[in-house]
Amino acid sequence: MNAPRVPAPDLSSISGLWPLQTRSISPENFDGAVGGGGRATEGTGAASARDLGPGWKISPSVDIKAGETFDLAAIEGAGKITHIWITTHTDNWRTLVLRAYWDGADEPAVEVPYGDFFCNGWGVFAQVNSQPIAANPHGGFNSYWPMPFRDGARLTLENTSVVDVRVYFQITYEIGGDYTGDGYFHAQWRRSNPLGELVPHTILEGIEGQGQYVGTYIAWGVNSNGWWGEGEIKFYLDDDTDYPTICGTGTEDYFGGAWNFDIPGQGYTEFSTPYLGMPQVIRPDGLYVSQQRFGMYRWHLLDPIFFSSGVPKVDIQALGWRSGWRYLPLRDDIASTAMFYLDRPTARRPKSPTADDMEVHLGTAPVPDIGATPPRAPQD
Repeated sequence: MNAPRVPAPDLSSISGLWPLQTRSISPENFDGAVGGGGRATEGTGAASARDLGPGWKISPSVDIKAGETFDLAAIEGAGKITHIWITTHTDNWRTLVLRAYWDGADEPAVEVPYGDFFCNGWGVFAQVNSQPIAANPHGGFNSYWPMPFRDGARLTLENTSVVDVRVYFQITYEIGGDYTGDGYFHAQWRRSNPLGELVPHTILEGIEGQGQYVGTYIAWGVNSNGWWGEGEIKFYLDDDTDYPTICGTGTEDYFGGAWNFDIPGQGYTEFSTPYLGMPQVIRPDGLYVSQQRFGMYRWHLLDPIFFSSGVPKVDIQALGWRSGWRYLPLRDDIASTAMFYLDRPTARRPKSPTADDMEVHLGTAPVPDIGATPPRAPQD
C-alpha cells in the first residue's frame, strides 16, 4: 500500500507531522545509511585529523581523476532528493558534467555542465538568490529542485579535464512518501558557439510526454557591439508546428527586465530574485577578456508551462540593431539549460557535451592553462 502523499514543506506547513524519513549522502556517509555518518578512517582529511581520530572530518571530499566519472549518490527504492550542496574550484565549473538517472534508466535525465546547472556558466562566481538555486560565496552551490524517483536514483560527476579535481558535496533526500503522481526532473544543456546565420538558438526540442517546463538558464556571450537582446523566445507545445503557442517580446523581457537591463548612468545592472534574474555581467578588461558575458535565469515556479503530449521546440532569437532601425541577426555564443518535469525518466536529448563543447576562456592570460588551478602543463 502506498504511503500518503504529503505537501512540500514551507513556512506555513513545516509544523506538520508526516510519515517521512530524511537521509543524506556525503563523503562521510557514501550510501546514506542510518547511523553511517562520521565513521570514516581514511579520506582527504585524514592527515589533518591525525591527532583527533575517527569522527573528526576524516572524509569531507573526494578526488575525481582526470577522465573519470564518480558516483555522487546511488539510492535504492523510492524517494525524493530535496537538496544538493556542492563545491569545487572555479576552474572546474565547465569541465565537470553533472548527470542524474532515475529508476534504473541507462540514459540520464539530467546532463548539464556543473556550473551551468547552478547558474554560473562562465567559470566566474556570481551570487544567485533564487528559490530553487542559491549560489553563495565562493562557489557554494545549492539546488532545491525536487527530484522524485520511484525505483532508484543515481547522480554522477564526469571529469572531462586533464587534471584531477577535488569536490565537496552533500545530497539530502527523503523516503517514505508516495511519488507515483510526480514527474521526473530533467535538465538539458545546449550551446551554439557561434550561433548559425539566421538561426534561433534551440533550448529544447523533440520532447514527448506530459509535463511542465519549469526553468531556463542562459550563459550569453555577445560577439558584437550594440544591444543584443531584442530576440523573442518561443514555446512550441503539443501539436504546434509552424507557429508557437507562447511567444515572448524580447530577451530581457523573458528574464524579467526591461529596456536593455540598463539603469541610466549605471549600464547593465545585475539583479537576482526568487524567480528570475540576471546575476552576472562580465565586462571586458581591455586585454584578454575582450567581450561582454551575461548570465540569466527564469524559473516558471508560479507560472509553469504545461504540456499534455510534448514540447516540439523551445528556441530564442539573437537580435540586435543595424542602421535604419532594422533588426540585426547576431551570431553570439549562447549556452542554455532547460529544466522540466516529465511523466517518464528519459527523454530525447542532445549529444553529451565534451570538454571542447563546454570550454570558456575568461582568464587574465592569453592561454587558458596559464594560472589554472591546479597548474596545467602543455599537452603532447
